[in-house]
Amino acid sequence: MTSSENLVSHAGSCHCGNVKFTVLAPSILEVWNCNCSICTKKQNLHFIVPRSRFTLHPDSEEHLTTYTFNSGQAKHTFCKTCGVQSFYTPRSNTDGVGVMPHCIDSDTVTKVVYRKFDGQNWEQFIETSDIRSRSKE
Repeated sequence: MTSSENLVSHAGSCHCGNVKFTVLAPSILEVWNCNCSICTKKQNLHFIVPRSRFTLHPDSEEHLTTYTFNSGQAKHTFCKTCGVQSFYTPRSNTDGVGVMPHCIDSDTVTKVVYRKFDGQNWEQFIETSDIRSRSKE
């Protein structure tokens, strides 16, 4: 787990700027590349943080809509205006937030490290993956 002294405040938004957020995360991001059907279609690269480290700015909520499918556990949240998903609630981490590194606007990311998640075999892969620990304090 990342200690709090290694965290920086990243500012991010959707394309049109109606949805803005800040997230406390390391400057070196561990980004998940999932091959499930929706992540493949959306190129849904994301890093995961505990929900307590994610802050949606005032007035952003009214610009959001959510898509769910299959188990309904993942909440694919995106801007009603521009359609950009800058964050979502992953099925693997319903207690956390998946944030898209390409939606970070601040100059606070120093490196991105990619990890693969086998979402096509979700039930088997989740048992051996450490992804669930990413949403814990």
